Amino acid sequence: MYLTKEVKAEIFAKHGGEAANTGKSESQIALFTFRINHLTEHLKKNRHDYNTERSLVKLVGKRRSLLDYLKKTEINRYREIIKELNIRK
Repeated sequence: MYLTKEVKAEIFAKHGGEAANTGKSESQIALFTFRINHLTEHLKKNRHDYNTERSLVKLVGKRRSLLDYLKKTEINRYREIIKELNIRK
C-alpha cells in the first residue's frame, strides 16, 4: 500500500508540528496533496479508471475548500503551504 502509517506520521510531523497533530489544516492539505499526486500517476497509466478519477476530483475539491478556509483566516500560512507543496491556484 502506498500510504502506510509511517508515511502519514511523517507528513503530519513535517506539516503539523508533530505526528499526533492530524487536524491542522496544513497537515490535511499535505496529506491530500500526497494522495492526489499518487492518484494522478495511477490515472496516467489507467485512463479508463473512472472510479479513481471521481475520487481524485473529490480530493481536489476537499483540498480546495481547506485552502480557501486557510486563505480567509490565515493568509501567511496559506502562502507558506502553497509555496512548500508547489500547489498552483
